[in-house]
Amino acid sequence: MDFQVVVLAGGTSKNLVPLVSKEVPKALLPVANRPVLSYVLELLEQSNLKDLIVVVEGEDAALLVGAWISGAYIDRLHIKVAAVPEDVGTAGALRAVAHHLSAKDILVVSGDLVCDISPGAVAAAHRRHDAVVTAMLCSTPVSGALDSGSSGGKDKAKKPGRYNIIGLDPSKQFLLHLASGTEVEKDIRVQKSILRAVGHMEIRADLMDAHLYAFNRSALQEVLNQKQTFQSLKQDVLPYLVRSQLRSELILNETQAEDNNGNEKDSSQNNNKVVLSQLVANASTPSFHELYALGPNGSSPVPRKTHKCCAYIASKSKYCVRLNSIQAFCDINRDVIGDASHLSGYSFSAHNNIIYPSVVLGSKTTVGPQCMVGEGSQMGDKCSVKRSVIGRHCRIGSNVKVVNSVVMNHVTIGDGCSIQGSVICSNVQLQDRAVLKDCQIGAGYVVTGGSEYKGESLARKEKQ
Repeated sequence: MDFQVVVLAGGTSKNLVPLVSKEVPKALLPVANRPVLSYVLELLEQSNLKDLIVVVEGEDAALLVGAWISGAYIDRLHIKVAAVPEDVGTAGALRAVAHHLSAKDILVVSGDLVCDISPGAVAAAHRRHDAVVTAMLCSTPVSGALDSGSSGGKDKAKKPGRYNIIGLDPSKQFLLHLASGTEVEKDIRVQKSILRAVGHMEIRADLMDAHLYAFNRSALQEVLNQKQTFQSLKQDVLPYLVRSQLRSELILNETQAEDNNGNEKDSSQNNNKVVLSQLVANASTPSFHELYALGPNGSSPVPRKTHKCCAYIASKSKYCVRLNSIQAFCDINRDVIGDASHLSGYSFSAHNNIIYPSVVLGSKTTVGPQCMVGEGSQMGDKCSVKRSVIGRHCRIGSNVKVVNSVVMNHVTIGDGCSIQGSVICSNVQLQDRAVLKDCQIGAGYVVTGGSEYKGESLARKEKQ
């Protein structure tokens, strides 16, 4: 399909502290005991998109991600891992790897996306419309908008604070307006020319931008070069392209002959009229861009320059969530061993759970449905695990309760502990009778025996 693919894998996102660290960048956070990045890579592989650039923020994080990729995908995918400076933003990350891009179109995918929507379908829609950009939109997750910043624990009952406001044309194929974050609190301002050209606009607040885009490469690079202050694809580049679609200044893979002297004006007018009339005649249903370019009744002496910004709206039955907050991390882990278990890649038992053959369970210990216990883990007597993921090689004592939680690898949990709605990172030690509710415990932390925490985030101080 002649698409290059760029996966923006992030670095050590501040939204995910203390889950992320220098040893575990965002891309390697576990979802059902697999790095979250593996879900995007396998989704691309299923669409036969196997030539990828994975962009990671920070040299150290890039080395860790590269080492994991080389072991897991060496014979399956051709992946170049590129390190970029931290906090450059999604637009800055693409600027930094622009010299690697040469295809007519590129597919840009967030490395924290867990979904079952074919990227190939988005790419096909992009090519069908000859668009400058095509954005994949999907239903907002049940737990709230992905940009809510909710971090579990104390924020669990709060409504998400941020939404997307998206304006679509009547055919629901073209983007007319985009607002996110604080912009949604402002009045919606849409250019009169767009409203006149399209007739009316449908406003949607139930869709989210999934951070999967198809771009015309030359148009994207032109915007990134000209607008050096742009840092975000979603908040800078995309709104700019949408706003300017009926007054386009993009060159789009061709030399734009602007004749300031007007010597060839008459002949160029005739040629342009022929080209545009053929364009509209060949289109099964001309878009408002083509009709606008012609002017009223095809009367424009010089065709107006436009470009198309398209939307690919996924079916409501599809699963699509980004791991960009602690709450999203918990939700995705719950879903992938629950209602979205088809994404996990695992075979579930007759009890609708996953317990590796090497796991040792004590007397009267129960592991409920929609649970996972990783290889080599051991549990003592009279333990109870409900709707939770237990990582590899954990040592869990007796009379331990784990509910709605994620426990990563090599965790030691003493007798009589209770863990509810919490995330326990690798190599944590919980001493006897510790009680955690809605907490996040960073890697290597020691929770003292008999202590009780609710809605806390605990982590070791990292050495400088």
